[in-house]
Amino acid sequence: MTALDLVAALATLVLVIVADLRWWRVAQREHYGPGRVLAMTGIWLRAVPLGLLGLVALVVCALAGVPYPLMGVVAAVVLVAWPPGLVLWRSEKKLAFTARVKRLVALTVGLQVVVTAVLLPLGAVSFLPLLAVPLVEVALLAAQPIEARLNKRWQVSAAEKIKRVSPRVVAITGSYGKTSTKNYVTHLLQGRWSTLASPASFNNVLGLSRAVNDRLEPGTDVFVAEMGTYGPGEIASLCEIFRPEVSAITTIGEAHLERMKNRETIVRAKSEILPPASTVVLNVDVPELHEIAERMRAEKRVIAVSAGEHPEAEVVVRRAEDGGWELVLSGAAHPVRLPADVGHPTNVAVAVGLAVALDVPEKTLLERLPGIPATPHRAEATTGADGVAVIDDTFNSNPTGAARALAHARELAGESGRVWTITPGMMELGHRQRERNAALAVDATGDERSTLCVVGRTNVPALLAGEKERTKRFASREAATAWVRKQARAGDVILFENDLPDHYP
Repeated sequence: MTALDLVAALATLVLVIVADLRWWRVAQREHYGPGRVLAMTGIWLRAVPLGLLGLVALVVCALAGVPYPLMGVVAAVVLVAWPPGLVLWRSEKKLAFTARVKRLVALTVGLQVVVTAVLLPLGAVSFLPLLAVPLVEVALLAAQPIEARLNKRWQVSAAEKIKRVSPRVVAITGSYGKTSTKNYVTHLLQGRWSTLASPASFNNVLGLSRAVNDRLEPGTDVFVAEMGTYGPGEIASLCEIFRPEVSAITTIGEAHLERMKNRETIVRAKSEILPPASTVVLNVDVPELHEIAERMRAEKRVIAVSAGEHPEAEVVVRRAEDGGWELVLSGAAHPVRLPADVGHPTNVAVAVGLAVALDVPEKTLLERLPGIPATPHRAEATTGADGVAVIDDTFNSNPTGAARALAHARELAGESGRVWTITPGMMELGHRQRERNAALAVDATGDERSTLCVVGRTNVPALLAGEKERTKRFASREAATAWVRKQARAGDVILFENDLPDHYP
């Protein structure tokens, strides 16, 4: 081993650690899920083929570095710039050096130092850049039990506070519609009960624990907990800490097919919210939930809700013959006024079902329904001074919601306005992703007054499936917005459908 070997090894290690800045940020943006860094690497390689050349260069340099150690340094330099387009450091939305990130950094660097020490006598330090991303994944796996142990105290504290304050716990899950439904039911419950809801989209164990530890006060009657999941077991764990009296599933969809692989797994993961509750509220327009509702009626109170497909449900929210809305409670129809930018009627129906489960009087429900709040970035519609309407649906990434937002845009545009859809497409749809994005493209270019503006690179092949003359490509949402603003006229509608995080291509 020569001094040159040592210098080359040290330089390679330092450059690899610099390149790790990119992957630590990806890990943070992907909620530290093991496997997600490799998954994002694959997404970048598929979207930006030039990255494959970089991968080939890494392999060639690694092999050449056995007889020539300085090639390891070259490989590390390639790694710092790879994959092209995924920047190393951002001045905005940069890597936040939280305590959790610092632990991940320590684990990653420790692993890379050990691997360097093993490779050095073998003359194979040049392989370290090839191992950089896998080693970040190993660090994420190693961090899981550490983080679980450190977070336990917050969970214990939240569980003790729930027991001490003793609110009635309402738990809501679903493939989508969770946050909107949570906001709706909180508004309805506040007509009778002192109610606290988990903020924003805080729907994992740390978010819910923080909401309870920081905001749950004595005298709170109801705690509304939104519960999310990336796979079986997670919601069951949440229910052990925040045991629900009433649980609801808004819908079953394709939002997490990438992680859960099939619809059956999604149903199983979401259904974990039901066993602890004495009352369940289920959207029976979904076949699987209709089946679960029928099966559970023998063991607990079931409130079936519908957007009109099952008029025999206990709660139905549907369009009336005059074009307005009506609420059906146990067979009795009531005309109601809902805000113009209200989300899907199913979400309203689930919220009403939950309020009924908690004994909110019918009179209170009818009085408060017109004031249910919009949920930020979920089909929010505003009209500017220039007469151009804007629908902000940037938080949505599911086929049903996208189709609904497009229909709403056409409704606002009427017979003379144009609809301009700006989107990077939908993600995390697994084997359905290409098909669903192609269908979105066809829908968004379905008539002469519709234009689709495709941004980014992730879903480009699928989003080019629409009418070519009415499809435009842009490098960024900002560029697309600037172009559309120059074309749009009073009466037109600009729909922002989804907005990918900036670590996506």
